[in-house]
Amino acid sequence: MISTILVATDGSEACAASERFGVTLAARLKARLMGISVVEDRLARGFQEDGLGVTPPPMEAVTAYLKSRAEAACRRLAERAHGEGVESSCDVMAGIADDRIVERGQQADLTVVGRDGQDAAYRSGLIGSTVNGVIRKIARPALVVPSTAQLAGPIVLAFDSSPGSRIGANLAVQLATRLGEPIHVFVDSKDKGRALARFEEVRAIVGSLPVPVREISSTLGRPDVKIVDSAREVRASLIVMGAYGRNRITDYFLGSNSAAVVRTSPIAVLLAR
Repeated sequence: MISTILVATDGSEACAASERFGVTLAARLKARLMGISVVEDRLARGFQEDGLGVTPPPMEAVTAYLKSRAEAACRRLAERAHGEGVESSCDVMAGIADDRIVERGQQADLTVVGRDGQDAAYRSGLIGSTVNGVIRKIARPALVVPSTAQLAGPIVLAFDSSPGSRIGANLAVQLATRLGEPIHVFVDSKDKGRALARFEEVRAIVGSLPVPVREISSTLGRPDVKIVDSAREVRASLIVMGAYGRNRITDYFLGSNSAAVVRTSPIAVLLAR
């Protein structure tokens, strides 16, 4: 049961999307909202004597600015929550952002992070270092929200029979029931018999839902691309999948379908653990 949601924000316009998504989700689930905004050590302590004989600027002003900005981000989140009638609290913390978010996320049933943050315009990669750290380290479900995401539409459940996808199926059932949205179950397998077995397994989990359940299968192309394409086609509001596939160690070091979906999806992705 998702009764407490943590929303992380850095106050950027890109993070405003994840704030709205998290607040709307909390309102529809009648969940309590926790917020966190982190004053990054690397920024607050970034200017130090480096042996070149150049005196660094006074750090008091930099630290004060960063703290004021984090406090403003918390106020904005609190105002959004108040406007939706959601009970909320928000804390400003100092440290390494992903570590602080992961620590606070242990107190929540779901952690919501924006895929893009205040450095998005200057980043050459497709995902920020903070969100990458969070989704690799956190031991609980995490929801990654791109700036284009909207909470309106069906849920796509990507199921591969891994432990994570089974947890994801149960989360999808909870969300579909409470949001009143249909589920589209996506199964990818080059083996038709295996695909049928996976559908049988997932039907046992989602079969008694009061909302429609539709099945999608694919045997061609990359699974991550097909998952995103399927979610686009049905105008999904959420993709739910396991954080790791059937080979967890390989996925951690070499990347995985879930990581690829997070990087490329215009739709919010819930990674189940």
